[in-house]
Amino acid sequence: MKLKYLLWVNLLIFSGSISYAKKEESSRYKNLELFQKVLHFVESNYVDEVSNEKLIHGALKGMLETLDPHSSFLPPEIYKDMKVDTKGKFGGLGIEIGLRKDVLTVIAPIEGTPAWKAGLKPGDRIVKIKSNATHNRFISTRGMSLEESVAKMRGPKGTSVYLKVYRKGWDEYKDFKLERATIKIQSVRYEMIEPHYGYVRLSTFNESAGKDVRRAIRQLEKKSPLKGLIFDMRNTPGGLLDQAVEITSLFVPEGIVVSTVGRNKKSKEVKHVRKGRARTDFKLAVLVNSSTASAAEIVAGALQDHHRAMILGERTFGKGSVQTVMPLGDDMGLKLTIARYYTPKGRSIQMKGVIPDIVLEKFNSELLEKAKVRETAFREQDLEGHLEGQQVSTDFDISEFDSTVKNKKSDKMQYDSPKKDFQVLQAIGYLKSTGFFEKKIKDKEKKQAYRAFKKRKYH
Repeated sequence: MKLKYLLWVNLLIFSGSISYAKKEESSRYKNLELFQKVLHFVESNYVDEVSNEKLIHGALKGMLETLDPHSSFLPPEIYKDMKVDTKGKFGGLGIEIGLRKDVLTVIAPIEGTPAWKAGLKPGDRIVKIKSNATHNRFISTRGMSLEESVAKMRGPKGTSVYLKVYRKGWDEYKDFKLERATIKIQSVRYEMIEPHYGYVRLSTFNESAGKDVRRAIRQLEKKSPLKGLIFDMRNTPGGLLDQAVEITSLFVPEGIVVSTVGRNKKSKEVKHVRKGRARTDFKLAVLVNSSTASAAEIVAGALQDHHRAMILGERTFGKGSVQTVMPLGDDMGLKLTIARYYTPKGRSIQMKGVIPDIVLEKFNSELLEKAKVRETAFREQDLEGHLEGQQVSTDFDISEFDSTVKNKKSDKMQYDSPKKDFQVLQAIGYLKSTGFFEKKIKDKEKKQAYRAFKKRKYH
C-alpha cells in the first residue's frame, strides 16, 4: 500500500513537471511570435527604412539592459575594445565610470591620466559627450550603456573628447576638454611617511598589481624596517580577480579570499590565498572610500574578515557581482553577470559595500591649516631687555605667510601628498596606538564569537 502511494505521488510530481515544462515552452513560443510580429511591423511601416541587423542588435541591447547595469550586448565596435583593457596599457581618457540612478557617473579617474589632469572627480555626472572621432555635436548619455559610453570616449591618441559635466554644488554644467592618450598605468606608488611607517597606494588591479605591491614593500624596507603600513585603495576601481587574490596573499597566511555563487546555490567557487607569501610582522591599515570598488572591495573584505587589517575611511562602492564575456561569433560578444561574490565569512558586498572599522571623513589639509586658532601669545621677546637671537636668513616669499595674498586656484584636481593627507595621518596615529589597534581586533572577534554562539543555541 505504501509503495503504491509513493508511486502515485511520484507520478503526480512527474506529471506536474511535464505540465510546467509544456507551459513554459508554450509561453516561450508565444513571446517569440510576439517579437516576430513587432519586428515585421517595424520593418514594414517605420517612417525610414531600417536594417534587420540594427533592429536585432537594438533588441538584444534592450534585453540585457533589463537585467542589471553590468550585463550588456557587445556589438563589434565595443567588443573589440573589451579585449584590450587589462594589460596596464590602453588608449583613452583613464576614467572608471558607472551608472548611478541611470546617470553616467565618474567612479574614479586613474592617476596621471587625461581625466585626472583635467580635474574630473568621483561623483561627477557626465551628461553629454562630444567626440570628433565619432560625431561633431554633443550627444546625451541618457540611455547609453557603459560600453557605448566607453566606445565614444575612446579614439586615436591626440584627438579630443568634450564632456559636459555636472558636479554637486554647481549651478550649471561645465565643459571639460580632454585629449586622448595612450594610457600606461603606474598601478603602485609608495613612500616612507616616517621611520618604520610606510605608505603604498594601489590605483588599479592590472596584471602586475600584486608583483608591484610586493616590490613596493621591499623598497620601503630598504629604508627602514616596517612596524606599520598604510595600504591606500581610495578611488581604486575594479580589475582582475586573480590580482585581488595575489594582493591578499601578501598579508594573509592562509584561508579564503573570496567565494562566488551563481544561480546554482550549491555550486560555489572558492579562491584561497597563495601560501608562503604573507607578511604578518607589521600592522596594516587600509584606506577606502565610496569609489573603492570590485577587486579592491574583495581585498578589503578579506583583510577585514581575517582580522589582518583595520579598515579606515568610508563605506565602499558596493559592486559585489562577477561578469563573464562570451563571444558571439568572431566580432560580437555578450557580457553577463553570472555570480555574486562573498567575503571569507560569507558577507555579500553587493550594494552594501565594505563598512570600515573606523569612519574617517576626508578633509582638505589646507583648510584645516587655516582653521587653526592662533591666539596672541606672550613670549621671551616681549620681555624688556631680552637677548637678541642670531640673525637667520629670510629668503622666503612673503606670500607664503601673508594671508592677504590670494593664490589663484586651478579647477584641476588637487591631491595631497600622503604626508599632508588628513586620512593618512590619522591612520598613522591608529597604527602607533598599539593597544587601541589590537583591542579593536579582539573586540570584533569577541562579537563574532558571541553571535556564532547565539546562532548555535537557538538553532
